[in-house]
Amino acid sequence: MNKWSWLAPLSLTMLLVGCATDSKTEESSQTDAKQETEEGADIIFESLQAPWNVEMSGDTFYITERDGKIVEGTQGDYSRTVPRLTEEVVAEGEGGLLGMALDPDFEENQLAYVYHTYEQAGELRNRVISIERKDGDWTEKSILLDGIPGSSIHNGGRIEIGPDGYLYVTAGDAAVPENAQKLSSLAGKILRMDLTGEPVEGNLEGYVYSYGHRNPQGLVFVGNQLFATEHGQSGHDEINKIEQKNYGWPLIEGTEKQQGLVTPWYEVGNRSVAPSGVTELDGKLYFGTLVGQSLRSIEEGTKQVEQVVTDRGRIRDVMTDGTSLYFLTNNTDGRGNPEKDDDVFVRFDP
Repeated sequence: MNKWSWLAPLSLTMLLVGCATDSKTEESSQTDAKQETEEGADIIFESLQAPWNVEMSGDTFYITERDGKIVEGTQGDYSRTVPRLTEEVVAEGEGGLLGMALDPDFEENQLAYVYHTYEQAGELRNRVISIERKDGDWTEKSILLDGIPGSSIHNGGRIEIGPDGYLYVTAGDAAVPENAQKLSSLAGKILRMDLTGEPVEGNLEGYVYSYGHRNPQGLVFVGNQLFATEHGQSGHDEINKIEQKNYGWPLIEGTEKQQGLVTPWYEVGNRSVAPSGVTELDGKLYFGTLVGQSLRSIEEGTKQVEQVVTDRGRIRDVMTDGTSLYFLTNNTDGRGNPEKDDDVFVRFDP
């Protein structure tokens, strides 16, 4: 959690304390916001368990839960299945069953891609696999990439299929900051591969599309431009426009500058909000925040930020169907304060 790995336990403690402090600080603003946002909100599912990623095909939603399950259904009616995998999902700390992306031809081939934590030779790792849905069950079909460094913190985990048809994957530094600067390591990177798991020609090296990342947890394409959200060390969370460059961690953070390193397109300042999933609608990026306990928007032109929803606690993922926004709360992940119906999946008209 610090620039130096030997300080990680202390920094993790400080972060958890900071999470609790932010929750109390923002509590006073919840009442008015709740009355305002509930009128435009519609709960699709409730009683979810640490949900992480949501995808949509037709009227059906697919949600990963960190303990290794996939929730599937339409409004008010869902089922929960455990995919048949060759490696067991390890839901330790921030690890588990994380990102998911449906194949562009999902309606025909019923294929999806998921990112999950597992154990290899006594150490945590992450991998990207394809899974196939048949008769309501999911079964592993192929391994696209395994051996991605893992940890109880900083696993990254978001995956997105770009307009070029390639798969983009965020990998955290797995609590070893210096690996983010090593092109020989998959940690602290945004990775790019084709849908069979082959690295794309033109990557910086192997699977590496960009590097110098700490814990990127959100990806969205706006046209051909890729944006990523990223957790800072102590404040200074980022939203970056992603190109094939070095984004600086752990050499720089926040507004610091250094030759050859990218300073963020947007950073939050000294107080962390922990941005996670992100989507785009009508010229704004919408991103969920964990420590910040809100859904926020940022104008792509002016970078003006607004808090859109502040009554649901921790928000892990957000998506859009082109008209409405949908978001997942994450109050049951061990760091929140869940209410009786948490976690929930909500449709919201901004």
